[in-house]
Amino acid sequence: MHKIANQKFLLFSILLTALILAFLLDLALGSVDIPIDEVIAILFGQQPEKAIWTSIIIKFRLPKALTATLAGAALGVSGLQMQTLFRNPLAGPFVLGISSGASLGVALVVLLANATTPTLLANLGIIGDFGLVIAASLGAASVLGIMLVVSRRVQDTMTLLILGLLFGYATSAMVSILLQFSSKERIQSYIMWTFGSFAGVTWKQLVILTPVICLGLLVAVLLSKPLNAFLLGESYARSLGLTVQQTRFYIISSASVLAGGITAFCGPIAFLGVAIPHLCRSLLNTADHRILIPGVIIMGAILALIADLFSQLWVSQMVLPLNAITALIGTPVVTWVILRRNSQKSFPS
Repeated sequence: MHKIANQKFLLFSILLTALILAFLLDLALGSVDIPIDEVIAILFGQQPEKAIWTSIIIKFRLPKALTATLAGAALGVSGLQMQTLFRNPLAGPFVLGISSGASLGVALVVLLANATTPTLLANLGIIGDFGLVIAASLGAASVLGIMLVVSRRVQDTMTLLILGLLFGYATSAMVSILLQFSSKERIQSYIMWTFGSFAGVTWKQLVILTPVICLGLLVAVLLSKPLNAFLLGESYARSLGLTVQQTRFYIISSASVLAGGITAFCGPIAFLGVAIPHLCRSLLNTADHRILIPGVIIMGAILALIADLFSQLWVSQMVLPLNAITALIGTPVVTWVILRRNSQKSFPS
């Protein structure tokens, strides 16, 4: 028992070290490379060798790195909750159309805001930013609720995933129709937003995004034991005295806030929500959510930071679409899950 506990402690120590390293590298590398020791000095309020480095770190790279950390944690935990709730190893915010529902909420807010600036989320103000998060979360919750109802009638995993993709296409079609009533500049900005990016989030928006995501993560942590009960089905959860309907509502609310909040400010980020929980299950060798959720939070942050780093380094003076990088990370994991599922025909426990 002590040996297993020591192994888990060692793994979490390695993950935390990797997170710190990935965070520092994301701050240090880019179009202008800054030595890591200078990055650390800037973070502690000291004067670097070049004054411009402070501006680069504080104004641009630090909010981007913090956003990536929050996004990876939020999408990973949201995906983990969905996989447990649906008892489906391929469930995730993007795959089940949850991100598309959040995108529909964002499109509605942007059109109602009637902004004329070329940046999609610019000048919405604090009230507009809150409205953006609420609209995205409600859009995500609506699709998630529909999928939950459908899952009660459809037991086959692949059929449910196909229906999720169809719902995603339907909401995307509604977004396309809405955008026809907008200006060309707004349409172009929206298309760029769908590529995904952590760089567009400002410090003012982080003041809103951070407590929203932290609240969603806190709810998920408090739901660790109920999520463990859901692994064996709702009947088993009821036998343990859980109020299934109420617990399901909290799970949906947490997953929707996490996926919706990130989608609102960063765009629909693909594959991270599906891949991260499986990587954690394999690494930590457990299905206990009391261990998985902290692991998913850390690993999600690491992968999001790595994806952001790769999106900047592959081509000089150019930032690649974030979704292209996350697809390259997530596709092998999803392929592995499908192949393993076909051979085992069982959900990991």
